Amino acid sequence: MIAPEDCDTMAEVRAGIDALDLDIVGLLAIRFRFMTAAARIKQDRGAVRDEPRKAAVIANARAEAERLGVPPHVIGDIWERLVEGSIAYEFDRWDEHRA
Repeated sequence: MIAPEDCDTMAEVRAGIDALDLDIVGLLAIRFRFMTAAARIKQDRGAVRDEPRKAAVIANARAEAERLGVPPHVIGDIWERLVEGSIAYEFDRWDEHRA
């Protein structure tokens, strides 16, 4: 993949975005495997939702976005959805492990 700064055509830009999207989905798949591990490890279903941890994860993502020059509010919105989706996924895995 060529660097964004080296793109001269929209085809190159789109190819780079498509390649990154596949990488992001692959990384998210690993993240969700960690959610499965968390569901297996946590003994109490009430421990699945951890609001202080949620706030810290989102704050960390926003801070990294700011450091990298990416709009923190956009990353914060994405991470809000990611974390809520992860919590829902973990609840489902927790219930499966205890069924």
